[in-house]
Amino acid sequence: MKFLITGGAGYIGSTICSALEDVGHTPIILDSLVTGRKEFTKDRIFYQADIADSTAVETVFKDHPDIQATIHCAALIVVPESTTNPYEYYRENVNKSLELFNTLNRLGYKKIVFSSSASIYDVVPGFMVTEASPLNPSSPYARTKYMMEMILHDFCAAYGMKGITLRYFNPIGADPKMRSGIHVKSPSHVLGKLVDTAMGVLKEFEITGVDWPTRDGSGIRDYIHIWDLAQAHVLAVQDIDNVFERAGNPADGYLVINLGTGTGITVKELVASFERVYGQTVNKIEAPPRPGDVAGSFANADTAKRLLGWQAQLSIDEGITDALKWGDLRSQILDFSE
Repeated sequence: MKFLITGGAGYIGSTICSALEDVGHTPIILDSLVTGRKEFTKDRIFYQADIADSTAVETVFKDHPDIQATIHCAALIVVPESTTNPYEYYRENVNKSLELFNTLNRLGYKKIVFSSSASIYDVVPGFMVTEASPLNPSSPYARTKYMMEMILHDFCAAYGMKGITLRYFNPIGADPKMRSGIHVKSPSHVLGKLVDTAMGVLKEFEITGVDWPTRDGSGIRDYIHIWDLAQAHVLAVQDIDNVFERAGNPADGYLVINLGTGTGITVKELVASFERVYGQTVNKIEAPPRPGDVAGSFANADTAKRLLGWQAQLSIDEGITDALKWGDLRSQILDFSE
């Protein structure tokens, strides 16, 4: 089957493309390449265009009328950057998603899996969140994801669309076959920064925030291997009708599903795991929280197991191992000379 992947040239989107291909599906990539990498589109069907360009989206579906559903990954994702440049985040994430959803509905392609974020949850006692936990998006980035969810929910209820929102926290690692991984020159992800510190690109790793009400003062997170994350998207998109049937076919045509490991680890614990896998210590310092940071949470993934038949398979150590492998290969695969 064919599936449209917006943002399919990014870290998450490209890994989803590989996971789709591995089970016999054909990803169709729509990406502006503002942050995505052309290298990740090699030997794949690729349209370089903005998701808000309705003419370009129409061309994709005219060329591939047998597309079964859309996975929407395209978005800006850096939390501190969103606090200093909220206009760009609301324009790129919210406004353009609104136009994309409208075009998909108008063309009659009404099945969407939205790659959202668990950063929209409030901090709760015990730090574990379910789909019913209270929401309190604490940064412009998180608020854009929340707004994108609300728009999709309203479209599903009003226009007979089917939407599955997947909420998750911190992806780590790389495609185990090393086809893709973190794709930016200076990663903002915690594990990307640890790898860059180990390789001497960064002088030291900053543990941002050490006074949170957690077991060691550092933020608590739910680090999920990017390959596990990709598998969940595949299971959701290739079987949408059955997923809804298992959920009791809600009248509003909309489902929210958490993805996670079910256990949280702190940033300090992640650093300790990294040093164990790497076999050396890294230079590290403690620093104040970044704008938009929170104590953190981790996801209860029982709904994903029930509706998707999915649970995380790969360990933190495997995520670190794959991140280190990708760190060695990244400069060979990606051209950062521009």
